[in-house]
Amino acid sequence: MGAGGMDDISPDAVLALDGPTTKFLCPLSANSYGIDFLDFEIKDVDSAKTLFRIQKDPDVQPMPMIEDLDPAVEQQLRTIKYCFPPEFLRYKTVRTSLVFAVGPQEMPNFRMIERHYFRDTLIRSYDFTFGFCIPNSVNSWEAIYPVPELSEDRIQQMIHNDYETTSDSFYFVDNKLVMHNKASYMYKG
Repeated sequence: MGAGGMDDISPDAVLALDGPTTKFLCPLSANSYGIDFLDFEIKDVDSAKTLFRIQKDPDVQPMPMIEDLDPAVEQQLRTIKYCFPPEFLRYKTVRTSLVFAVGPQEMPNFRMIERHYFRDTLIRSYDFTFGFCIPNSVNSWEAIYPVPELSEDRIQQMIHNDYETTSDSFYFVDNKLVMHNKASYMYKG
């Protein structure tokens, strides 16, 4: 990524990444739109089985923005660890649903790019456009998409190497990076 900072980080730049990032590409304070994820669910389409769901407790107050956050604390805040059953790697189609709130500014051209890796190899890349979000709104979004087919050898490697499957999620508003989160995955029955 360019030495000029997060303003240099465009959607095209993250789409060109050939491995997971080693650091967060923008500070928490870049989320000037007040984007707040309230509910997220992942389901297998064929069985309708919920594989993961997290909902924000409505009684919990947002954490104040801290500029000089300890890097270990920031890593915990911005990284999620998933544990899916091994059969997840063989599903054909998944459904994700997301509910998120937006602060007092309108949010034009909201876009998420998610890059999934096993070790340093790109497995899949998703590019979702949410479009325009009105100020002070709660929005829902649902996507149904095919899961890329993996070789049996790759599936076994991913099952036997906990958390070596990772992803970077990049959120843009009008092509400006406003959020970057990470995830790591393990597949156990």
